[in-house]
Amino acid sequence: MTVPRTFPARAVLIDLDGTLLDTAADLAAAVNGMRADLGLTLLPTSVVASYVGKGAEVLVHRALGGGVDARVDDALHARGLAAFHHHYLRENGVSARAYPGVHEGLDALRAKGFKLACVTNKPQAFADPLLERTGLAQAFEYVLGGDALPHKKPDPRPMLHAAQRLGAAPAETVAIGDSINDALAARAAGMTVFVVPYGYNEGHDVHALDVDAVVSTLFEAAGLLTTVPGLSTSSGHPASGTFKPSP
Repeated sequence: MTVPRTFPARAVLIDLDGTLLDTAADLAAAVNGMRADLGLTLLPTSVVASYVGKGAEVLVHRALGGGVDARVDDALHARGLAAFHHHYLRENGVSARAYPGVHEGLDALRAKGFKLACVTNKPQAFADPLLERTGLAQAFEYVLGGDALPHKKPDPRPMLHAAQRLGAAPAETVAIGDSINDALAARAAGMTVFVVPYGYNEGHDVHALDVDAVVSTLFEAAGLLTTVPGLSTSSGHPASGTFKPSP
């Protein structure tokens, strides 16, 4: 019987869209509201989901240009981004749901005493209320939105900033995401890299990425982590209690 490898850590950084929450329906509703405003036909949710991963600005380029590498002119992009933000203020969190194992995984991570941060390319003004509306905000000591710093994932600097805020060295930090952006950012930051296979991967097979583990759920990820020597079992949050989505 093979014993799974375990990874020592002090802090865990977790992506939002596609890792914690399935937000494709909300994003598709906002994208299609934007497209309707501009006199364009609507896109299937599956197509919008394939465009998710690098933040709202890139999503708008892709949704208006019709591909993951598409870019539209500045004037059209500005109109589209304003319309997307308008519609997403209404749609953010309406249909979003936690993936299986997320609540249990957050419980397990907190019970072990890990410091947790959510690091996302979603703008801060959308990330904070989304976590509140879905009942996940209390799990995190820190939430870093995609516009809080000059750089977004796959740049490693958001990861390094979040780890520093949690008082953890990169080598003591595990990053969990769903896409090549998360994997590249965490690897460049010198962190342990986990990915889940169910999120928004922009067409990349996560099993082919440079990662330390592909985990089926956040709960499985928690089971692979051990605390570094001297780490307190108290993370500043209650160590038990299941997170329930807000009504």
